[in-house]
Parts: sequence; C-alpha cells; structure tokens
Amino acid sequence: MTARKPPDQAPKPGPALAEQVDAQARRKLRARRRGSANVWFGLGMMGLIGWSVAVPTLVGAALGLWLDKYHAGRHAWTLALMVAGLAIGCFNAWRWIVKEDKAMHDDAEDDDE
Repeated sequence: MTARKPPDQAPKPGPALAEQVDAQARRKLRARRRGSANVWFGLGMMGLIGWSVAVPTLVGAALGLWLDKYHAGRHAWTLALMVAGLAIGCFNAWRWIVKEDKAMHDDAEDDDE
C-alpha cells in the first residue's frame, strides 16, 4: 500500500490575524476617545500658531517703543526688539509643531503594533 498524503488544508489563522484584529480594535477605541478632528480644530490650531508668533512680536515692539521713548540712546530699539520677538515666536511655533508631529507619528506607530 502506498502512503496517503493528507489533503491540502488552508492555512489556519494564527497569531498574526489575532494581532491584526487586536490592533484594529485598539485603533477604533483610541479614535472614539479622541474624537474626530474637524475643520474647526484645524482652524483653531492655525490660530494658536499665529498667536504664538504674534504675541512675542507685539511685546517686543511695545518694549522697543517704551525704551525709545523713555531711554533714548544712539540706537532705536523698536525694530530690533520686534525682530527678536518674531524670532522667539517662530521658535515657539516650530517647537510646538515638532511636538505635535512627534505625537502623531507615535500614535501611528502604536496603531501599527
């Protein structure tokens, strides 16, 4: 008698399928907790970044005007302090954007696991 070969069977769903289902379930739960980001959220973030640049710029200009008015010297301070405020504001906005980008990428990596 010849040995019979077992019939070809479809591969059984193993841990890979279970891990995919688990990751998808975690993504859905996280999305429910976070809520959806809509147009107003995006506009609010643009406003936040705008104010983080505008406020230090205006503070620098106001401080420069005050120095020019009450402590006049050889150099005008208004433009210099306004540019310094702008640089500080841009640095703050850049730092905030990098932080948010990192948080989004960390969330995406968690979703892939």
